[in-house]
Amino acid sequence: MVDITSAAIGIIIQVIILAPALWFVGGKIAKKEDVKFTDAVWIVVLGAVVSGVLGMFALGILGAVAGFVLWLVLIRHFFDTDWLKALIISVLTTILLVIIGVILALVGLGAMIVF
Repeated sequence: MVDITSAAIGIIIQVIILAPALWFVGGKIAKKEDVKFTDAVWIVVLGAVVSGVLGMFALGILGAVAGFVLWLVLIRHFFDTDWLKALIISVLTTILLVIIGVILALVGLGAMIVF
């Protein structure tokens, strides 16, 4: 059974951490006029919900690949970019989140970042 409260809190935390990073990186890679913060929020919310549903079915590697492709599709659609730029945005956002996670860990707040 899915605890809706925990899922909602998880999505909110992802929006707080992931959306600004995605928006920042997307603005550097895609055309700035096509990258809006609200689009980054939608990418995170939709990606988190669908990835959560895929995770409920425990699809293993197939679910992970489907989740990754979903994130690329969302980035490509909302930031109006091509597949390569969507992949670059995805990879650079992940690297930025790792750096943020390390910094938070160094100041004692490492548990606050949720991937």
